[in-house]
Parts: sequence; structure tokens; C-alpha cells
Amino acid sequence: MEQRHWMEGHLSAQTEGWSCRFLPHCLWPVRILCDGRSDNAECQVADVKQLQFGGKSTRAEFQSPMVADIQPVHQRCPSEFHKPPVGTAGQAHLDGGVARGLTTILMDNHEAIAVRRPERWSEPMDASMTDADVRWLRSRQPFASIDPKSFPRTMPLDGILRNDCRIQRCEPGEIVVREGDYGNSAFLVIAGSVRVLVGSLHPDQLGRTKAKRHTWGETLLRFFRRSPFREVREPEDVTTNLDSVRKSGGVRQVDDRPAVFLQDSEVVLRENETVGLGPGELFGEVAAMYRSPRTATVIAETEATLLEIRWQGLRILRRDKGFADNQEAHYRKHWLPVHLREIPLLRHLPESSLARVVEATQLRSFGRMEWNAGYRRTRVLPVEQQIESEPVVASEGRVPTDLIIVRSGFARLSQQYGASHRTTAYLGKGHVFGLEELSCNALSVNVDPPRVLKQSLRAVGFLDALFIPAEVFAAEILPHVRRSELPAAAADLMIQSGSDRSSSGDRRRRRREGSRAGDWKDLPSSTGQQFQPTGLLEFIVQNRLNNGRQAMVIDLHRCTRCDDCVKACAAVHDGNPRFVRQGVTHERLQFVQACMQCTDPVCMIGCPTGAIARDEETGVVEIYEPICVGCGTCAASCPYENIRMSEVFDSQGRGYRDVQTDKPIAKATKCDLCSRQPSGPACASACPHDALVRIDLSESEPLRMWLDQRS
Repeated sequence: MEQRHWMEGHLSAQTEGWSCRFLPHCLWPVRILCDGRSDNAECQVADVKQLQFGGKSTRAEFQSPMVADIQPVHQRCPSEFHKPPVGTAGQAHLDGGVARGLTTILMDNHEAIAVRRPERWSEPMDASMTDADVRWLRSRQPFASIDPKSFPRTMPLDGILRNDCRIQRCEPGEIVVREGDYGNSAFLVIAGSVRVLVGSLHPDQLGRTKAKRHTWGETLLRFFRRSPFREVREPEDVTTNLDSVRKSGGVRQVDDRPAVFLQDSEVVLRENETVGLGPGELFGEVAAMYRSPRTATVIAETEATLLEIRWQGLRILRRDKGFADNQEAHYRKHWLPVHLREIPLLRHLPESSLARVVEATQLRSFGRMEWNAGYRRTRVLPVEQQIESEPVVASEGRVPTDLIIVRSGFARLSQQYGASHRTTAYLGKGHVFGLEELSCNALSVNVDPPRVLKQSLRAVGFLDALFIPAEVFAAEILPHVRRSELPAAAADLMIQSGSDRSSSGDRRRRRREGSRAGDWKDLPSSTGQQFQPTGLLEFIVQNRLNNGRQAMVIDLHRCTRCDDCVKACAAVHDGNPRFVRQGVTHERLQFVQACMQCTDPVCMIGCPTGAIARDEETGVVEIYEPICVGCGTCAASCPYENIRMSEVFDSQGRGYRDVQTDKPIAKATKCDLCSRQPSGPACASACPHDALVRIDLSESEPLRMWLDQRS
């Protein structure tokens, strides 16, 4: 048995031939305390990882059985110990004062290795949080009124505040959150005040100066004057902390973090409509809990102390009834009506009916919000195994009790096929499930048994949904839904029931349209998107490609591997292509590793300066380099590995370096769909065989038409 030892404090140590036996039933370390006494104690050191000694004597002798007081570190470890096989005596010489020695006993390679399982809070949000900070937070609202008994012993309130929270000091004029950003945390005002802007600021004021689109003449001039060095930048493209770009604010260090400041913040706050928030008020919780973009920009009005709470801790805090009730009441009053109005099926509801729907709607989430963390593991599973591992939201063959509306995330529709399930479609934000069955059951006038669900609904990664009870749907929603918005079966029942009148010609026309629906025909827009054949659909969902709005797809039957697409990309991006011509393949299609401008852009979560954001006009996820600090958070978060960090240089090939740390300056780089080029994506324009295309995979029609042209 190999032995290693080290000491803390002023001491020297000498050990000789320690011997102990390991028991499989004890999986926790044992603490052995010595106070210098010489009386013997029988002990069995079970599954020892650390032996801790502390005492006032200048010399302590240990023999096996050891002279010690034995205490389990954790209550799960048995407190009964038995005499081990006798071994050789060991000594530890302590040189004065209170000293502590640690001896780790390592087992042989052929024996089992005991390790401590990773825990929920292995990585706290802020490792510098202290007990004093936690006690101070417990004295402030709303934590002062929260009942600690509402939380399980494994996740106490103090643990949430210590591990899921971070105290943040903001200076006047600092931009706390930006409209359009994705976030995974909420903010509680502890001291000071912040202002919420009702309107939108110009992107320049947030440090997001939009790149000017080049003309054909400028494009040709840049091509002939291009630098021989890669990733060439002008100084104003590297940082905002220059006199020439002060007008757009700047990035400064506040304590240990970078922060973006609004230029002339007092004037901006005075000239724009704002809402003030003070101590005890929470903001940003809707974006954090429901994976949606921030709806407003928040600026520190005075020096403020904020408590940032990540969504995991926010979810646990909802175990306290008072906290949960306040948060849900706020959401139902201010945000749920807005979200319901965004759904086409509900746009004609009168206010009285909408109010009753809001009151009855239930909010439920399935799966893991950080789905990208396990994406690389689940994507390689067999389809059957992946489907079985997904949380079931509604099961095939059961009578529907709710109309399910997808608020965020993705869901899979599947049908029983032999001993397994087969994917039939997928749902995204705004789609509904159970509409046909609920409508038919509500409109049916005969005594036939109620219709059951034809398909199962499962969460793919993460799914957040609204559940509207069937009786509320029948009474408040169905009477205000147009017949053209209902599935064909429900529309026919509406005609038969006399609630609507149409000519026989209309019915024949609808039947003809249904008969012409081929294998690629979409399901109604409110119920999802369908691909055929099934293998392609399952491939797209399994690899989360349905998250892509502008995926790069190559037809391998036409591609000659000339790499003109890669060369064209490098030509317009400072000699450094923004993609590599590789990726997952399905039959003749290759889905290339290039930024897809995702529907759920998890890369945007956690950016400290908001340097990565979606352009509202084009939908392109862009990186605003002057405020990019090169932290690499976006590159680490992208589950598709489509963002890379690159060092930047000037026109003479000299690298930019940080004046404080002397480290090279790096920027996040990714495909931007050639937003500055007049021709659009250079990769598609340069392909001589029309083998490459940028396609929205959240809809089936573009891919269907593209493949039909190649049939």
C-alpha cells in the first residue's frame, strides 16, 4: 500500500508502514483526532481518504491500533470500528504549537478507488461568498420573511444564498442588462436604485454599433487591399476605450468584472420614459426562468448593490410559498397575457375570455434547461434509447385534459411503432398540442367515446409549456377560433354541428387540398413541422438541428470537395474562414459546422458585456467586437462548437496585447452570414455546383423544395 503524507503548520513528519483495511459499506472519510494522549483505542479505518491529526504535544507516537479519538466526518459513515490487522508502528513528530498533518493513504491499482461524488454546489456562483455575506442577506427582504423550513436539508436557504447567488456592485450609468439579451439569472436590488427603460435604446448606445454593409465597389477595393495577415483589426474594432469611440460608452472594470457604461446616462434617463426599482424588487426573472430574451434595458441610477440569482437557485427559492406566490402573481399579471396574445390561435379572444384563460392556465417545465451540457452525450445514443430517455409530457392513447402550448424549447411528437416509438414531427415555440382531439371532443354531438391522443409528446432537451384545461378551452377559446385555423376533422364537425355554414364546394375544395398533401406536407402551423422520410426527421431532432434558422447544408451528390466555399469565406473574413467543411451526415446531406443562428442561442447566455446578440432586423447572432473581452464563454456554451476564439492583429501583423496583463487580445469569431457583403453568404455564392445552401431547419418547406429540385 502506497503512502503519501504532507503537513500544514510548523512540523515535520515521519511515517513508517501504516496498515489499514478498507470496508465497502463505508463511503465517507473518517477524521482521527489526537490530543497527545497515549492510551490505545481500537479502530477500523474504513475507506479512509484523509487522516487528520491535531494537538498541542511536541511529539506524538501512533501505533496500530492507533492512539486516537475517532469520529466520522459524515453521519452516513458507521460509528462502530473494529480492530484492524496489526501493522508497523508509525510516528509523526510535531515541532511546537498547534499543528495539523494530513496523511492520504492510496490503495493499490487493483483495488477499488473511493472518490467523492460531485455535488449540486461543487462550483458555487461566487466562491468569495462568506458566512457574513449570507447572514447579511438573511436580514434583508425578501429573505428575512422566507421560512427556512420550506427547503430540504440537502438544499438549505443558506446554501442557496452562498452557492447560487452573487453580490454585485454597480456604478452609476452601468448597463446591468440589455434588451434582447438571453440570461440565466435574475437580479434583486439590495441597496441603491436602478431604472428600467420603457423604450428601446439605439444599439450604438449599448456598444453594439451595427456594421455598415459594403457596396460592390468597397468590397472589390477591400479584396485588392487585403492584408497578408489573418484577423486584422483597426484599434476601434478592438476596444471602446479610445477617445474616438467614447460616444458609444466604454468597457471598464468594476471590482473584478468588466462592465459596459452608458455615455451621458443622466441625460438618457431624463429624456426617456423609465420605471424605478428600489431595494427588495426583483427583475429579470422571466427571462431567467422561461428562457426568453430580456424585454428591457436596466441601468444603474445610483451606486447600487444587486444580488444576482441564477435560475437554479431561483427555482429552489420557489419552494417558499410566499416567494413563489409573489413571483407567479407578477408573471400572471404582467407577462402571461402578453405571451398568450402572441399565439395566433388566441389573437381574437375578447378581454373577458383572456382573463379567465390567464387565471386557469398552469405553467410547467420539463427536462433540463441547460440541455447543451448533455448534448454531446445524448446525440450519439440510438434513436430508440434517446426517445425513451426524454420526459413524457402527454401519452398516446389517453384522453387529452389540456391544450398544451409550447412557450420555449422543443418537443418531439412520436407514435407507437412495434416495441418502440417513431418520430412524426417536432414542436417549437408557439406550437400547440392536442388541438384536434380537444376540438373534436368539444364539438361532437353524438355519444361516441371521446377521442384520444394520436401521438405522444416528449421534451427534447428542455421544454417550457402552458397548460389550458379542456373545459376552459371549450368555453373560452373554441367559440372565438376561426374554422380555417382548426384541423380538418374539427372543422367538419363544426359544420355538422351548425355552428358554421359553408358550401359543399368549400368542403370539396378542402378534401382536394388534403388529398394532394404529399409525404412532405407540413402539419398545420399550430401543431408543428413534419419531415419525410422519418429517418431524416429523427436525424434532425436527434442532433438538435431543428434549432437552426440558417443551417449550412451540402448536397454530397453534387459537392466535388473543391473547397471554394471555404476559400470564399476566408477571403471575406481576414484570411480566417468561419467554418470547417465537416459535420454530421444523413444519406446525401451534410450539415456543416457553421453557426446556424439558432432559435435558442445558448451561446448568448453568460456574456459579461452583451457582446453577442441577435440583430432584430436580420435575425443574425452577431458579435460586437469592440465590447468583446475574449472570455470564451460563448465558445464554451455553443453545443455545436461553431464559435472559436482568435487572436487579432493590426495591418502590420503586430498582435494586440492587454496593457494590464500583457496577454494577447482574442475575439470570438463565428459565421455572420456575411452581413457586410452585398452578395450575402459568400460560401453559397462561390459554390460552382449549387451544392451548398443556407436553410431554416425550423421549417420543413425550404428543405423540401431544395431537395425536390435535386430529385
